[in-house]
Amino acid sequence: MRHRPVIGITTQNLHAIDGIPEGLPQSWMMNQRYILAATNAGGIPWMVPLLEDSTALRAIYDRLDGILLPGGVDLDPATFGERPTAKCGRLDPARDQIELQLTRWAMEDGKPLLGLCRGIQVMNVACGGNLYQDLESEFPDSIKHDYFPTAGYARDYLAHAVELEPGSRLQKSMERPVMTVNSMHHQGIKQLASALVPTAWAPDGLIEGVESEDDHFMVGVQWHPEMFEASDSGTRRLFREFIEAAGS
Repeated sequence: MRHRPVIGITTQNLHAIDGIPEGLPQSWMMNQRYILAATNAGGIPWMVPLLEDSTALRAIYDRLDGILLPGGVDLDPATFGERPTAKCGRLDPARDQIELQLTRWAMEDGKPLLGLCRGIQVMNVACGGNLYQDLESEFPDSIKHDYFPTAGYARDYLAHAVELEPGSRLQKSMERPVMTVNSMHHQGIKQLASALVPTAWAPDGLIEGVESEDDHFMVGVQWHPEMFEASDSGTRRLFREFIEAAGS
């Protein structure tokens, strides 16, 4: 790498999280694990605020070498032309707007993108795809995907296997045909956008990995690899390849 690349990591509204008292100040925040994973791989993290000022947002974007889209609350179904069902969870429309815009700019410019859990869903919607609002109620024969910490599961709990597409960027990074992943989501890709290629599948057939159809580093996974960056060589390689792409 010519330099340590600057990696934009999007934030979320504190009050979009369940259980946050209304009296706390309005704040933008993000789990440290995403920041540490990007830093350990050689990047310089830059937390991106959810600004309404599009000129300021573009100025931030122009200073970034790569974008990491973290996990978080549900994507607003309005972003893919639907109304929320009763099973749809907490929403953060300001975050949706910022992440979709950053993703579209990055696609236009070929700027490296890495999407984790919610991030893969943002990529799909930004490219014109849509989502299941709730897998259990909308996806026949779905396995359990919602191993949430709020239900007592550790964030590194290995929930199910995923099959990786041979020869894909993701499979080459992981250096294995099948891997076991954690799982903290209840939404998922329904109709895959035509600009994306599927690269990983859960046992029930749900798409859990995507990448661009060209050389643009645009990789999304439905699990939370930031939890394994320090312990799994394939996951560490994926983060390093993202940072190397951003640095070149």
